[in-house]
Amino acid sequence: MAVTTKTLGERPTRRHALAFAVHLFTASGAVCGLMALMAAVEGNWALMFAWLGAALFVDGIDGTMARRARVVEVLPRWSGETLDLVVDYLTYVLVPAFAVATSGLMPFWMGVAASAAILLTSALYFADTTMKTDDLYFQGFPAVWNLVVFYFFLVPLNAWVIAGIIALLSVATFLPIKFVHPFRVVRLRLLTIGLLALWAVLAVVAVIDGLHPPGWIVLGLCACALYFLLFGLIPWRRLRTGREA
Repeated sequence: MAVTTKTLGERPTRRHALAFAVHLFTASGAVCGLMALMAAVEGNWALMFAWLGAALFVDGIDGTMARRARVVEVLPRWSGETLDLVVDYLTYVLVPAFAVATSGLMPFWMGVAASAAILLTSALYFADTTMKTDDLYFQGFPAVWNLVVFYFFLVPLNAWVIAGIIALLSVATFLPIKFVHPFRVVRLRLLTIGLLALWAVLAVVAVIDGLHPPGWIVLGLCACALYFLLFGLIPWRRLRTGREA
């Protein structure tokens, strides 16, 4: 009887510890964000994107870990969703916006205005309770400015072109258009994850090369970006079972 009581007493403690460890893992993305911001202050853009990449890796797997640890059930006091949004705003929005304002990609006054647009529209997007559709797409541009700004450093663009892209995506934040969630959207999931893995490898090479990789690396990254950009915009027929084809 004593053994049974001890076992029952320890089990919730272990589950709580595991769930809290998952929260700490998610929160570690904020530390990556701090390191990225420090690198940006020093003008070390490759290192900044290395840290943002680490934060992206954390964000990519913490959801799966949370579901397996049943964090919502075990630790309802702490909202993993809120924690995720806090970290994402830092790493997806604030640090990239700082880079746009200070990197010299465009005149300072234009960079500050563009960064303000990024910060304001993203804050509203993260507060939108309808940011995800029933079929698990993102509705509107999902404020992945860390990825967008990464391409600004890879592809030589005129300052006005950069400003136009930022303006267009800022408006797209509020439009009823779909953007794929690479892990949760069922349609072509294996292909999507495969291209995401390819993108990750190419991005790592680009960062190691100081954001001046060979042309074929840039072309590969642009091709992957085009796939993810257009995926949700292409209509697909539905089978009689209701599944997408």
